[in-house]
Amino acid sequence: MKFPKIHSLQEIANLLECEFIGDQNFPVSGMNEIHVVEPGDIVFVDHPKYYEKALQSAATIVLINKKVDCPEGKALLISDDPFRDFNTLTRHFKPFQFANVAVSASAVIGEGTVIQPNSFIGNHVKIGKNCLIHSNVSIYDHTVIGDNVIIHAGTILGADAFYYKKRPDGFDQLISGGRVVIKDNVGIGALCTIDKGVTGDTTIGEGTKIDNQVHVGHDSVIGKKCLIASQTGIAGCVVIEDEVTIWGQVGTTSGITIGAKAVIMGQTGVTKSVEGGKSYFGTPIEESREKLKQLANIKKIPEILNKLK
Repeated sequence: MKFPKIHSLQEIANLLECEFIGDQNFPVSGMNEIHVVEPGDIVFVDHPKYYEKALQSAATIVLINKKVDCPEGKALLISDDPFRDFNTLTRHFKPFQFANVAVSASAVIGEGTVIQPNSFIGNHVKIGKNCLIHSNVSIYDHTVIGDNVIIHAGTILGADAFYYKKRPDGFDQLISGGRVVIKDNVGIGALCTIDKGVTGDTTIGEGTKIDNQVHVGHDSVIGKKCLIASQTGIAGCVVIEDEVTIWGQVGTTSGITIGAKAVIMGQTGVTKSVEGGKSYFGTPIEESREKLKQLANIKKIPEILNKLK
């Protein structure tokens, strides 16, 4: 997430009421999660296990809960609770804006687009040309939709990321300030849920078709011309490359990559990254031919036991 203008390190430290290490005029242009950071971004880290990863990331400002040696060319913001202060920044730069109409006056809707009754179009939403938005669709603030997109009834674009920190008194939510971006010629079925990024974009690539009751988690990126069947659950920060086929009731873990033109058979649990151009099945996931051989051999166990007797 980029800020409307570049701020100084001193300005951000004043906003958070925290110490800093580095030039007070060090430029700060945005904030992001570690997998999408760029120079000028703030990244937060609150566990020693991940200090080095954050300090050596592309981010040039690290919001951290311990004074450490600052890498050359970077700056530190010292906080007793980086998670809390990252939320403070999101609230400040991307505050929640309530709506009192079904279609926001700030929404931009292209020529030829049809919006059926009882749909909600939030603030600063952009919808391209010749789209069809069926009834009872909710499109949250800042969502971007391309041309020739069809979205069926009951689908929700832009709900918060499922991202929490456990506290002694319960769970503290990491506030989502990102977007959902739907490219041209995408089809989305009924009752789908696509969460926005925490700071970046959850993206559905051009020409991809999604069946009913599919969930796409925060910051995931789905490539071009993919097919995703019903009741599939895609976790956060997943990369699905172009022309992947995912059949029904597939579930994935977070932070993995499914290679281009892979086929994931129904009811598979994608527990790790997999190469493209192959077919996969089972939990834990394996190439489908190998998995089916294993299942065939399991069926022979009773016969083998009888022979041993």
